[in-house]
Amino acid sequence: MSRRKTERLLNLVICLLATRRPLSAEHIRQAVPGYDAANDEAFQRMFERDKNELREIGIPIEVYKDPWEEDPGYRIVPQAYELPEITLEPDEVAVVGLAAQVWQRASLAEAASGALLKLRAGGVETDEAGGMLGGALELRVDTQDPAFPALWEAVRDRRTVRFAYRAAASESVLTRTVEPWGVVSRRGRWYVVGHDRDRDAARAFRLSRISGQVTPVGRPGTVVVPEGVDIRSMVGYRDDLAVSERTALIRVREGTCQGLRQVARAVRPGSGGWDELDVDFSDPERLAGWVVGFAADAEVAGPPDARDAVIRRLKGTLA
Repeated sequence: MSRRKTERLLNLVICLLATRRPLSAEHIRQAVPGYDAANDEAFQRMFERDKNELREIGIPIEVYKDPWEEDPGYRIVPQAYELPEITLEPDEVAVVGLAAQVWQRASLAEAASGALLKLRAGGVETDEAGGMLGGALELRVDTQDPAFPALWEAVRDRRTVRFAYRAAASESVLTRTVEPWGVVSRRGRWYVVGHDRDRDAARAFRLSRISGQVTPVGRPGTVVVPEGVDIRSMVGYRDDLAVSERTALIRVREGTCQGLRQVARAVRPGSGGWDELDVDFSDPERLAGWVVGFAADAEVAGPPDARDAVIRRLKGTLA
C-alpha cells in the first residue's frame, strides 16, 4: 500500500470518527485530503474501494439514509470502533518493548514504536528502555542488506518480485522472478524463500547476493504460500561451509571505526591520517554491508571482490 493511500485511509477514519452527524460523500470529498483533486467518477471509485478496504480490516463504517436527503450519510460510531480494555502480563509488555529495540531499519522501528504508543494510550505501562528484560538484554536484528525492506514488504503484501541475483558457484548475475513466501535469518545471513518462476521450483536466495533494486511484479495479494511449508528448513548452508576464510585490507581514518579495530587481526599505522587493518572474512557481501556503515571513514583496499562488493552497495544506495 502506498504512503499516499495510507494517509488518505487514515484521514477518512479520523473524519468519520470525529463527526457528530453522518456525512454525505460530497462532504467527505471536501473534508478528506486526497479526494479533492479527483473528478466525480474517479472519486466515486476511490471512495467505494476505501470503504470496502476499511470494512475488510474490521472498521465499522455505518450508512445512514435520511428520508429528507437524497444521498446517504456515513459515520463511524466510536463505541463500535474502540478496542476493549488492554490487559497484558508484565512479560508480554516486556516483549513488545524489546521489539521496539530489535529493528534497526526505520520502516520496522516505526511499526514497533507505534505498538508501544497504542499500549500507552490504552493505559498500559511500558518500559522499552529497561524493565524485566530490557535492562539485561538488548536485541538487534542486522538488516543491512539493501534488498530487505522491499522483500519484507513483498512478503507482507503477497506480491511477486523480480531482482538480479549473483549465483554462488559461477558468480554470473541472472534475473529471477520470485513469489516470496517469507524472509528468514540463519547464522547471521538473511534469505528470501519462495517459488522461483524461472526454475518452476521452490528456492532460497541470499539477500547479500541480490544486486540492484527489487522490483514488484503484478498486483498485491496474488502470492499463495503453500500449506505446511517450512521456510526455515528450506534454507541450506552447504555453500557457507565450502567458503574459506580470507583476509581483507581495510583502511580507516585515525581515531575512528572502533568496531572494525576490535575484530581486526592486525592494526598498523598507514599514511595520510589513515590506519591499515587486516580483517578476516568469508562472505564479501556481508563484509561490504558492515564496512559501508562506517561511511567515508573506512574503505576496502583488497581483495578485489570485497572492494567490488562495497562499490556495488554504494552505487545501489545512490540509485
